[in-house]
Amino acid sequence: MKWEGNRESDNVEDRRGDNDGGGNGGGGGFGFGGRSIGIGTIVVALLGSYVLGVNPLTLLNILSGGGGQLSTQQAQAPHQTQAPHSAADDRTTRFVKIVLADTEDTWGALFKAEGGSYVRPKLRLYTGSTETACGPGQSASGPFYCPADQKVYLDLDFFQLMQSRFHVSSDFAEAYVIAHEVGHHVQNLMGISEKVDRARRTQSERQANATSVRLELQADCFAGVWAYHANMDRKILEKGDVESALKAASAIGDDALQRQAQGHVVPDSFTHGTSEQRVRWFSRGIDSGQIAQCNTFEARQL
Repeated sequence: MKWEGNRESDNVEDRRGDNDGGGNGGGGGFGFGGRSIGIGTIVVALLGSYVLGVNPLTLLNILSGGGGQLSTQQAQAPHQTQAPHSAADDRTTRFVKIVLADTEDTWGALFKAEGGSYVRPKLRLYTGSTETACGPGQSASGPFYCPADQKVYLDLDFFQLMQSRFHVSSDFAEAYVIAHEVGHHVQNLMGISEKVDRARRTQSERQANATSVRLELQADCFAGVWAYHANMDRKILEKGDVESALKAASAIGDDALQRQAQGHVVPDSFTHGTSEQRVRWFSRGIDSGQIAQCNTFEARQL
């Protein structure tokens, strides 16, 4: 992915190393009802024992809407002592700022073309835990978006986990993760998130999960729309980039994660979509570049 030298966003808050009390709040999964939306919500089921020392099946149960509570000690990420940022950290921070700026330029132009105005989200870098307007945030949930404060939250350790656990290591795959969360911001600005939130309040657990899947797949499609326009306008894509993003989308499908965590899948508990679905909707966005092609809520087949 070609990104060096491009514009950097000034909407990034670097709060790494801050201790703002986020670690004192319950479990690591987030959903609707005033809480947040995350690409890695179910990832914690697979990585729980690896990162937190928590039984992944317990976490899977919690994240899929089941019972159970984590103790504060379990919910908190491991204690980290803040050290000076390395050269690699600085490069990754610059990368995040440039990708966010690219999404700002793309969505700003798309909203303007439709007679609207794009409100740029903030992106907070943090380590371990952080306070949000949606409640305490945990890095164990993966990157997430909070509609209440219109911020994307990202612990850069997630990119390391992508490499070590899923063997996905490319700039564009990481950009896809950021673009997916920005996709949730777009949904928020378009009023989609609020409609989904209201619908989920009257639905059964199975129906609410199915609605969440449609929301997540649309965010994947929106990430593809960003990539299409960013490449058309700024020629960011290089050989192998799209394949790496598709690999990342496939690796974090609900079926793939559940199969690795417990040896079988429970479709009614899916909240993000299968590997095949995530690949399909990201591909649909990057192939068409059209927001209208991302209407997962009216699609007969996901």
